[in-house]
Amino acid sequence: MTVLLFTIIVLLGAFVAGLLGSLTGLGGGVIIIPLLTLGLGVDIHYAIGASIISVIATSSGSAAAYVKEGITNIRIGMFLEIATTISAIVGVIIATYIKADYIIVIFGLILLFSAFMMLRKKIDHSNNEKTSVLANYFKLNGSYPVDGVQKQYAVHHVVGGFAMMFVAGTLSGLLGIGSGALKVIGMDNIMKIPFKVSTTTSNFMMGVTAAASALVYLHKGQIDPAIAMPVTIGVISGATIGAKILIRTKTDKLKLVFAVVVVFLALQMIYKGLTGVA
Repeated sequence: MTVLLFTIIVLLGAFVAGLLGSLTGLGGGVIIIPLLTLGLGVDIHYAIGASIISVIATSSGSAAAYVKEGITNIRIGMFLEIATTISAIVGVIIATYIKADYIIVIFGLILLFSAFMMLRKKIDHSNNEKTSVLANYFKLNGSYPVDGVQKQYAVHHVVGGFAMMFVAGTLSGLLGIGSGALKVIGMDNIMKIPFKVSTTTSNFMMGVTAAASALVYLHKGQIDPAIAMPVTIGVISGATIGAKILIRTKTDKLKLVFAVVVVFLALQMIYKGLTGVA
């Protein structure tokens, strides 16, 4: 395969990954890493390095819009980033000591979990008025706009949410994905933050978490510009268009189809990791 053909395939694949990732909320990494490893035979470490760069770019772009709209809770994001940033570096270090096949299997298992979370019914905690001592101490409670009116919400179980961020950050560094599903569990299910706020705040955090991982991957020489550049351009382009389509389209059926695709890719990744056969 020529360099030009490889670049075109990666660019188109990343575009589709960014488009579907934006429409379903999973991010492009869940598609682009299987594409690179299963479809193009790229080493898992270089695929992760490219995915991390794309996560930084897409998170930075979309996070700015959500912050401007007043949905993202910046204070919660900065507080939880302490956990995700430290653990992301831990995840990268772990990746250097375990076999690539094990990383592939773990990635497949996380894909299965992400597909389940995508189809799970969302619970809105906007009317939760109780709060915790730590939430008051760190001033984490906030509000977000709903039909032009600011709606107040309270934060619970700060310690539990902080602990979940360590898990999410470790997997982000290990696998090169945003681990949005785990971050949303930490904020939505544990800390009882409204789903809209938890998803946008998670997006805000992804770029910082990925940046910490990227420094280590860059130092190890596992970020190849020939792979990272088309991946980043493709994912950003697809995510931008996906965000515009999302405003005007119901994506329930698309999420179901995408979940089936993700499960298929997950099983392929697990099989490859266990057998060493693509």
